[in-house]
Parts: sequence; C-alpha cells; structure tokens
Amino acid sequence: MYSKAKIAGHPIHPMLVGFPITFYVMTFLGFLTYQTISSDIFWFKLGYFCNFAAVVTALVAAVPGFIDWSLGIPNQTQAKRRGLTHMVLNLITLGIYAINAYIISGSWNTGDIGLGTSLFLSAVGLIFLMGAGYYGWEMIGRYKVGVDMSAEQERLEERYEEKQPPLYH
Repeated sequence: MYSKAKIAGHPIHPMLVGFPITFYVMTFLGFLTYQTISSDIFWFKLGYFCNFAAVVTALVAAVPGFIDWSLGIPNQTQAKRRGLTHMVLNLITLGIYAINAYIISGSWNTGDIGLGTSLFLSAVGLIFLMGAGYYGWEMIGRYKVGVDMSAEQERLEERYEEKQPPLYH
C-alpha cells in the first residue's frame, strides 16, 4: 500500500503534517500564555498567527492525504477504515480551528477578545488531533501506508494480509 501522492518517490502527506501539528500546538500555547502568564500582545499574536497558519497548512496536507486514502489503500480493509477515522478526526480538528479563526479574526492589533472560548476550542482541537495522530501512526506503523518495503517485507506483508479477516462481511 504505497502512497499515490509523491515527490521523488517520497510520500507528500507525511512531509506536510508536521506543519499543521506544530501550528495547532502553538495556537494553544500562545493563547494559554497570553491568558494565564503574560499580557504581552506577542503571545496573542503568536496564537492568532498560528491558528490561521494551522488552518491553511492542514488544508494543504489534507489533499495528498485524501489522495493516498482514496487511491492507495484497498477497499474493505482495516487500513481503509483506520484511514477514514484518521481523516474524520483531522477534519473535526480543522473545523474547530477554522471556527476559532473566525472568532478571533479582526483582533490582531488589540488582542481584545475573550480568550476563554479560543483557549477552550484550541484545547479540544488538540484532543481530536491526538486521536488523529494515533490513527495516522497506525496507517504507517501497522499498515505500512507510504512505507517503501523490501521485496522480502512485501512478501511477508502479503502473507499477513491474507490471514486477516475481511473488514466487511
């Protein structure tokens, strides 16, 4: 089960996901710091910028991820089902941060919004992100999506897949 979206033989989706993950976490940390530790506008602007950057980079990373899921993973397999769960959790995370971006839009210079909602949304988004990360790791670690394997590894993988019960009866 190789990635279908590649650059020079390397899967694109795993290369890109580090960006939205980092921006999601930094959104939460920026807002948390501004709300609890320092009233310096820098921390609000960090959370604000990272929130918008998270949404944009998540959309970019989602495209090759969807291509890999839809074209690279055989139907009616556990990998397809886990990939769907991974995708749904990521889309929920993206939706939460998009709502947050809407709420904070226009407050760049003032930081003058009630951050309780933004802090809460970014924290909830991180919980969904961790779930998505678990299923993303399963895609790579267990189902070898986007992993180039040697001929021997491929042979063993095929034997393993043959022994697995079908996902749908």
